Amino acid sequence: MARELVRTVWQELSCSADPGRDRFRSHPDGEAGWWRRFLERFCELLGAPPPSRFAASELFHTFGKAPAWEVFADVPGTLVTLERMGLKLAVVSNWDHRLPGLLDDLRLTSHFEAVVFSAEVGAEKPAAEIFAAALAELGCPPEEVLHVGDSRLEDVEGAEAAGMSARQLVRTAPRRGTLPPTAIRRLDELPEILAAG
Repeated sequence: MARELVRTVWQELSCSADPGRDRFRSHPDGEAGWWRRFLERFCELLGAPPPSRFAASELFHTFGKAPAWEVFADVPGTLVTLERMGLKLAVVSNWDHRLPGLLDDLRLTSHFEAVVFSAEVGAEKPAAEIFAAALAELGCPPEEVLHVGDSRLEDVEGAEAAGMSARQLVRTAPRRGTLPPTAIRRLDELPEILAAG
């Protein structure tokens, strides 16, 4: 239930944000204020009392550190394989200033040539600006780039609009219907797909 509520609140607050601006930078109280509002809304939907400012601040700092996160088992090996294939890798994320430090804590940074996040760029996926920033850091033309992410709108449609190829990562079975033909279930499917051209 909590996982579903997290998705619901994220989508709800996404709908209320200005699509042309990063939600974290544009919040009157900055990124910590945005996450505090996220937590307040989560508690509202859960029927729980609102968190204190202290609790919200503690959670904000906790989720900026590795112990609060789990890296899927297929991720580290896949990143190594993709690097050995001679590919440049980047992170493109709708996230705040904690992302580079978090990736360091998770021992993932060394795999990436670029870490591009919305709070730094000032625009979120699916906006063209964040994809353009990533392409500039990688030094690659869009037609040579494959973007992979879990959101149909933000990752697939956004990347395709920017001229890239895209795949949607769908780790859990959809509630209804079938997966799109370009979807993948695990990240370790990528090396074979890319090798096949």
